[in-house]
Amino acid sequence: MRGPHNIWRLIRTGATLERTGAMNVVLDAFEAPPTLRFVARALGLPFKFLGYSGDPSMPPATRALTALGPAYIKFGQILSTRPDVVGDELAIQLRVLQDKLPPFSVEEAKAEIQRALGQPVDEIFSEFSAPVAAASIAQVHKAKLAETGEAVAVKVLRPNIEKAFRKDVDAFYLAARMVEIFAPGARRLRPMEVIEHFDGVVRGELDLRLESSAASEFAANTKNDDGFQLPLIKWEYSSRRVMTLEWADGVSMGDNDAIDAAGHDRVALGDRVLRLFLSHALRDGYFHADMHQGNLKVAPNGNIIAYDFGIMGHIDEYTRRVYAEILFGFIRKDYKRVAEVHFEAGYVPADKDVDEFARALRAVGEPIFGMDATRISMGRLLNYLFEVTERFGMETRTELILLQRTMVVVEGVARSLNPQINIWQVASPIVTDYISKSIGPRAALNDLAKTAKVLGRFGPRLPALVEAALIRQSNLEPEPAERGFWRWIVAAAFAGIGIGVGLVFLADALF
Repeated sequence: MRGPHNIWRLIRTGATLERTGAMNVVLDAFEAPPTLRFVARALGLPFKFLGYSGDPSMPPATRALTALGPAYIKFGQILSTRPDVVGDELAIQLRVLQDKLPPFSVEEAKAEIQRALGQPVDEIFSEFSAPVAAASIAQVHKAKLAETGEAVAVKVLRPNIEKAFRKDVDAFYLAARMVEIFAPGARRLRPMEVIEHFDGVVRGELDLRLESSAASEFAANTKNDDGFQLPLIKWEYSSRRVMTLEWADGVSMGDNDAIDAAGHDRVALGDRVLRLFLSHALRDGYFHADMHQGNLKVAPNGNIIAYDFGIMGHIDEYTRRVYAEILFGFIRKDYKRVAEVHFEAGYVPADKDVDEFARALRAVGEPIFGMDATRISMGRLLNYLFEVTERFGMETRTELILLQRTMVVVEGVARSLNPQINIWQVASPIVTDYISKSIGPRAALNDLAKTAKVLGRFGPRLPALVEAALIRQSNLEPEPAERGFWRWIVAAAFAGIGIGVGLVFLADALF
C-alpha cells in the first residue's frame, strides 16, 4: 500500500500539525534543516483548514497526535522512548500522552470475543462489565469466569484496528523516506529503522498471543522474585484478538495516599521497584519497558503487581556484559577503561581517539559523582553518556535507548514513593552481583564451558566441516598429505573439546 496515494494522509497530518500549533514543535525537536521545513510546511500550511482541531487544553504535540487517532497516539508513545530522535523536551511531552480514547460498546466487545473464542460470551463469563480502560489499540473489561467464578481482566482489540494501523503505518514509511531524501543529515537517526521498530512493536501488540507469550516468559523469569507478582494468563480464554488474565487487586502505585492508608511502607516499595527492574534487565536481559505507575499496583499483601506487557525490552548477554563493565568502570572512575570498552565493542568508530573519548567521559562522570548521593540519577548518567557517544559517532541502539528511557521512568516511580532514595545504595547489591558473575575468572570459566558444550554438539560433524571448508577455499581436492594435516587439526579440535568438557566439570564443582 506504500506509494504516492499516501501523500493525502501526510497532507492531513501536516494540516493537523499546523492547526494545533505542533508543526514548529516537531520540526524544532528533529532539528529539521531548511529543505525539510519547507516540504513540511508545504504539506500543511495551505491545507490547514483540513486539519483536526484537537483538544485545546493539551500541549500542541499531544493535542495533534490525539486528534489524528490511534496509530499516531501509539507512534507518540514509541517516540517517547527515543529521546535521541525527538529530543528530551518532546520526549517528556509524549511520555505523558494520554492513551485514552472513547470506548467501543460492550455489544461490539462481546461480538469480538465470540468470534475469537468460538463461544457466546455468556457461556464463558457469568459477569462482564462495561470498559474499565480504553486505549489506542484495545480496551479492558472486568469479568467472572462462569466455570470457577474467578475474577479476570479481558483485553479486546478494537474492531478493524489492524486495517486502520496498516494505512497509517504505510504513510509513516513514506514520511521517513522523504526525511531521508530532503534531510540527509537526519540519516544518522535512521528514520526508516525507527518506523520499522514502530511497525514491529505495533504488529506485536495487534496479536495478543504475543503479549500473552511475553507475560508468560516474564512470569517464568520472575517467579522467585520476592515481593513481585504477575497476573497469570488464562490461555484457554485467549486468542489473537482477546487476552484473558487474572484480575489484579490492589492500589495504584501512583496513589501515595491510598498506599499509606493501606499501611504499606513507601520507602521499602521505592527500593524494591528499582531493584526489581535492575534484576530483570541485568540478570534476565528481559524487562518490562513501560513500567510507569499506571502499569503497577500494590497488592493487599504488599507485593508489587505489574501488568500490560505490550512493550518489553530485551538485551542480549554480550551487551549486558559490556554495559556492566562500563558501569563498573564509572564506579571505579576508570574512564580510560570505559572508553576502551566502547571501542572494543565497536560502539564508537575505530578512527576516533580513545584518549579524547576518555576525557569526554570524565566530563560526564565527575559532576555526577560529585553530587550528594540522594541527587545522583543513573538515568541522568545514561543520558549524558549517550550524548557523548553521539558526538563521537556512536550509532543509535534501540534496545539501549529503551533501557535508558525505562530507567528514567522507574527512577521517577521510586522517587515518587521516596524522594530521599539513594539510587546507588539501592542498586549496588544488584549491580555488584551481576558484575561478579559476568566479569572475571568465574565468567571466563562459564564461557569456556558453554563453548565446550557447543563444540560437543558439533563434534561428529567437525571433520566433514573442516574438509569442506578446505575444498571451498582451494576449489581443489586436497592431496593425501593435506588430508593428514587436516586430520591432525581435527584431532587437536577434539582435544580442545576434551579440555572444555573438563572445564565444565571443574566449573560445576567450584560454582
